[in-house]
Amino acid sequence: MLSPTGPLTLFEETGEIIVVEWGQVKGGTTTPLLTEAKNQLSEYFARDRETFDLPLNPIGTDFQKAVWQQMLAIPYGETKTYGDLATTLNSAARAVGGACDKNPIPIIIPCHRVMGANGKLTGFSGGEGVETKEALLQLETPVKNTPKQTNFDF
Repeated sequence: MLSPTGPLTLFEETGEIIVVEWGQVKGGTTTPLLTEAKNQLSEYFARDRETFDLPLNPIGTDFQKAVWQQMLAIPYGETKTYGDLATTLNSAARAVGGACDKNPIPIIIPCHRVMGANGKLTGFSGGEGVETKEALLQLETPVKNTPKQTNFDF
């Protein structure tokens, strides 16, 4: 699928999403789940969806899966630091960063919502790196209404 952050390829296995990666793979087949995932991602990029409702099965260690679960709990438009997640998991920020780097289902498992200390924008392994992370965070920033204006003659 083509997204504002570049082409994305989605992979499913046994009825669960296992990978979202930047780039395009020739061939492949479409399944109802892949079609639904594409639709939900399109809604997300159109700012019409804040949460995903898809069966996921990211492959990783127990620790990585625990970090990914914590990322799923970060609400749309909000961020947490690696340190925040590390404290919750009784771990180290560097270990959390390593798990974020290995996230096989970015965007849907929102690793872009995890920041460095003091909210510093750091590391992102998808798309164009930090530029893509920044674009995803910007997408989730509320659009401010422009005040309406008119002139009145009194």
